[in-house]
Amino acid sequence: MTSTLRPAETTEAVTRRPGRWLALSVLVLAVLLVAVDATVLGLATPYISEDLQPSGTQLLWIGDVYSFVIAGLLVSMGSLGDRIGRKRILLVGATAFGVLSVLNAYATTPEMLIAARALLGVAGATLMPATLALIRNLFHDPRERSLAIGIWGATASAGTAVGPIAGGFLLEHFWWGSVFLINLPVMVVLVLVGARMLPESRNPAPGPWDLPSVLLSLLGMIGVVYAVKEAAAHGFTWVTPAAGIAGAAALHGFVRRQLTLPAPLLDMRLFRHRGFSGAVLADLLTILGLSGLVFFLSQFLQLVQGRGPLEAGLAELPAAIGAVVAGLIAGRAARRFSVRAVVSAGLAAIGVALAVLTVVDRTTGYPLLGAALLVVGVGAGFSFTVTSDVILSSVPKEQAGAASAVSETAYELGAALGIAVLGSIVTGVYRDFTGPAGTPAEAHESLGGAVEAAAGLPASTSEAMLDAARTAFVDGLALAAGAGAAVLLAAAVAAWFLLRGQRLDDSPSR
Repeated sequence: MTSTLRPAETTEAVTRRPGRWLALSVLVLAVLLVAVDATVLGLATPYISEDLQPSGTQLLWIGDVYSFVIAGLLVSMGSLGDRIGRKRILLVGATAFGVLSVLNAYATTPEMLIAARALLGVAGATLMPATLALIRNLFHDPRERSLAIGIWGATASAGTAVGPIAGGFLLEHFWWGSVFLINLPVMVVLVLVGARMLPESRNPAPGPWDLPSVLLSLLGMIGVVYAVKEAAAHGFTWVTPAAGIAGAAALHGFVRRQLTLPAPLLDMRLFRHRGFSGAVLADLLTILGLSGLVFFLSQFLQLVQGRGPLEAGLAELPAAIGAVVAGLIAGRAARRFSVRAVVSAGLAAIGVALAVLTVVDRTTGYPLLGAALLVVGVGAGFSFTVTSDVILSSVPKEQAGAASAVSETAYELGAALGIAVLGSIVTGVYRDFTGPAGTPAEAHESLGGAVEAAAGLPASTSEAMLDAARTAFVDGLALAAGAGAAVLLAAAVAAWFLLRGQRLDDSPSR
């Protein structure tokens, strides 16, 4: 600990690392890499449907297998970074991410694309925990760290804007695989500059990396999420409870093993800290309520309202703008008011915006959509920035990688569950639409499939089928928005109680 007798100027020298802001500029490139990749997929989905002709289930797997894998490996990779060096694992992961992006771009079958997305999840699991952990070790002054986390989050939000706009431009001029290739220049800059500018940091006494714990974490997360996805999409068969029980048993074994290991992958005692647990839960519920809706929003803008990919990307811009602005001032707001007030208000704002989206129909004007997206962005910027700060501030810097991984696991698990559950609501409502005589079976698999099938039908049949399909899709989207609103409002209430008394630290740490 820093002695209270230490002269102020000495403490200042200890807590302010030279070059920390330049190093942060490299870290945000990694965040940009992941954010862009996550957002372009939604825009590319109609083109992937047309080219690879996946089934509705395969389309969901393309959307969520990345999150499944990354959720299962984040804790393990965060802990590995604490052991072998966060800079090292970041640079290796970024290189692999770039190479695997090429494999995604040139996938020729739905199965190949699903496998490529899964491998990309392995690489992606190394990036986000390493960036947050390095921020925790670069910025010892809490106010500077809050600003750094705000910039980190703002960059992720900016990536959600850059991704659709750049992706929309590419989709209007090239094939769908080009949206994955935009990762390459970012990866090259990150690796070349990061190798020179980033300081290395690791746990000085980490202990061994426990492979059985890695396997238990991976199997447990995939088993549980797979069970939820299958139950939501196809109802309960014998496979669903079997996968869920196996996954829960593996996670139980993981927790028991962590409690007995002298150097666990994840110190379970972190969850005794109410602020840490409350922030993690808030993140999980927020993404769960948002992700399923976001995954289908691009399809609504393109396939229902007839916007081009670039126009659809620009239409989603207000959410990113709101998140960037809110993220940069979130730390200051949390110190002026309180952590729970800022987080709860942010989550409630998202919930209200999603509730407004339940009234959308095929002819809904953009002012309503744009305003709702702006409120969603502002709420997310406030809540995610502050919860990330709480999570990092709650742990010793030696455990920053594992703690960051828990934060990102909540994010990815929420994304996977949101796409599985809310996405399945959309798909379930859509599949039951009643089309005219001659409607092909593939039209019921996805809206993209209906648009493609319509090209081969007589004009009258095609128009009637697309009208019914689009109406059903919008009905499902509105129902999913209502479910998401309920989740977000419940998360706001939970955060108000769980984050009671939580404050952002103002004392520098060494």
